[in-house]
Amino acid sequence: EYPEQLNVAMGNLESGSNPYGFGAHERGDWAKDLDIKIGQPAEYIYFVGCAASFDERNQKVARATISLLKEAGLDVGILGMQEGCSGDPARRAGNEYLFQMLAESNVSTFQELGVKRIVASCPHCFHTLGKEYPDYGADELEVLHHSQILAKLQDEGKLPKIEEREDNITFHDPCYLGRANNIYEIPREILKKLDAELVEMKSCKSKGLCCGAGGAQMFKEPEKGDADIKDIRIKQALDTKADIIAAACPFCNTMLSDGLKSKVSENSTSILDISQIIEKAKDL
Repeated sequence: EYPEQLNVAMGNLESGSNPYGFGAHERGDWAKDLDIKIGQPAEYIYFVGCAASFDERNQKVARATISLLKEAGLDVGILGMQEGCSGDPARRAGNEYLFQMLAESNVSTFQELGVKRIVASCPHCFHTLGKEYPDYGADELEVLHHSQILAKLQDEGKLPKIEEREDNITFHDPCYLGRANNIYEIPREILKKLDAELVEMKSCKSKGLCCGAGGAQMFKEPEKGDADIKDIRIKQALDTKADIIAAACPFCNTMLSDGLKSKVSENSTSILDISQIIEKAKDL
């Protein structure tokens, strides 16, 4: 019994395995100019997710992540059109039947290609694949959020380091990375090792505020209220006076970016995924 506003998204999930309505054959188009395995066995499969597959803003995150993993010497590939939505929006909204269809389809693909390790930039995919797919036959699948593997590669000296930077950063805790999986310090440690000065928002870590997109809210209009959640959150971020708002979730990236646009301000604050921040560090 999901809200009627989600009918379009659910229909798109059924027909094209993504809530945006793009054709499944377009899922890997963003990576056509990259030297990367597509639909082939690899040590690590980067589960791109719907947002980074079709949204231009989040495609930059996927490209940055792939670039860093390849630079570190990992054997990494993507599924391309064989990848389907993890099913997170369907399950959170109450469409359990559709979720099970999507989960079973992805698990079948994993088994056919012998996928053992998955890296996901989206905490929703990370949580769903790692914590819920074992019920559908993926009990031996190792699923990592990209912050986890980037931190490991950073510790091994396989990612760029810098000695001095002038900007400061605040980190927004994604709900499905923080409260759902208790990953708070790993992204912060990555930023600290980039010599970033971290400033915390009023609501952070276990008391962090949602961006407003979770629970399939990304694909419907918010209920009426005194203020939009994303506007409250972006104000907390701007109150820190940080130069960069660091994100680690495509939905958070989108919502915070949209919230920032609504602020009449001359500030030069930017919103970047942690992978983009690491990649940019190479040029400093």
